Parts: sequence; structure tokens; C-alpha cells
Amino acid sequence: MKSKSLKDLQHIQQKLAEQQKVAAAQEAARQEAERRAHAERTLFIRAAGQVQPIRRHGRVDLAPDQPAPLPVQQQLDDQRVLREAISDEFDAATLLDIDDALSFRRPGVGTDVTRKLRKGEWSIQGEIDLHGLRREDAREALAGFIREAHRRGWRCVRVVHGKGLGSPGKTPVLKSKVQGWLVQKNEVMAFVQARGDEGGTGALVVLLKPSPVAAVRG
Repeated sequence: MKSKSLKDLQHIQQKLAEQQKVAAAQEAARQEAERRAHAERTLFIRAAGQVQPIRRHGRVDLAPDQPAPLPVQQQLDDQRVLREAISDEFDAATLLDIDDALSFRRPGVGTDVTRKLRKGEWSIQGEIDLHGLRREDAREALAGFIREAHRRGWRCVRVVHGKGLGSPGKTPVLKSKVQGWLVQKNEVMAFVQARGDEGGTGALVVLLKPSPVAAVRG
């Protein structure tokens, strides 16, 4: 019985000794980690010098970035610009001369330009037909077409306004309006009455200014 108790005591002592060794190793590891951390801090201070925390001067609330404009709003703005860009009451004859052949050219544009337009030396790149449109709708459609054509880099287009055969008195209601609208568009350099095979008295051939965007793309 005594022998068994002695063996148990030795076993307990051995366990305690092992636990002490483990505890001693852990303590040594902790001290080594602290030493290394202290050494790293010391090295950083030597390299960076003494530093001070930045003083807080209060909190500043920055306004959030404005959201990008919605395409719908852009469309509404475009429509407003179109409505304001050209007037129904504008009389082209009061500002610039239009000859008997229904041709127009801005100051500085040579007569050879309208002559070449009449001869069909410019290739027509697009057209718009205003037949059947009310005056307000025709005005906005024409303004949008001219702007889009200029944006695409088109130089020569045809505008069909009709001969007025279906109008009261068979007078071309849109004809004079279209002339006045075109004169007000800065993109328009000149226009002439179309040849017979291009619409005759019911259409105009329009020369547009070169587009800067189209020049860059080219």
C-alpha cells in the first residue's frame, strides 16, 4: 500500500515538473515577444522621429456627390432648347436676302455654293419629310433633324415641306415657315429650292456647316 502511494506521489511530482516547464516556456516566449515589440517601436521612433497626434478641429460634414443627370431630364432640356431655338414669327426676308430662286446663303458664303447646290454637286446624306405635321410639330422636328445631322457630320440634307396642294387655297403653309426656321439655325450655311427630280418646289436642299466633332473623328 505504501509502495503504491509512493509511485503516485512520484507521478504527481513529475506532472508538476512538466507543467512548470511549460509555464516557464510560455513566459519566456511572452517576454521575448514584448522585447521584440519594444525593439520595433524603438526602431520606428528612431527612423521617423518624434510624432504628435493630429489635433481634431471639429467634424466637417461633406455634401454627398450629386447624382448624374438622368437621361429623361436631358431629353426634357433638349426639347426646351428646340422650342426656344427657332420662332414661328421670324421673317427671313427681314434679316437676310432670299432671291427669286428661293436660295439663301449667309454673309461670307460665295454664290458658287448655291450654284453647286442647284446643280446637285453636293451628295444628299439625309432628309426629313414634314408632310402632314402641324406647324408646332414640324418646327420641333426640323430643329431636331438639323441638330442631329450636324452632330453626325452631314453636310447636305433635304427638307421636304410639301407643295401645299392639300391646304386651303392650295398654298404651301409650311414653305415660308421652313425658310424662316432654317435661316435661324446657326448650323445652316445655305439652301436652295430642290431640283425637279429632288422634290422641286416642295423641298429645299440645305448645306450645313462642318461639324467640329466629325472633324475630330475623321
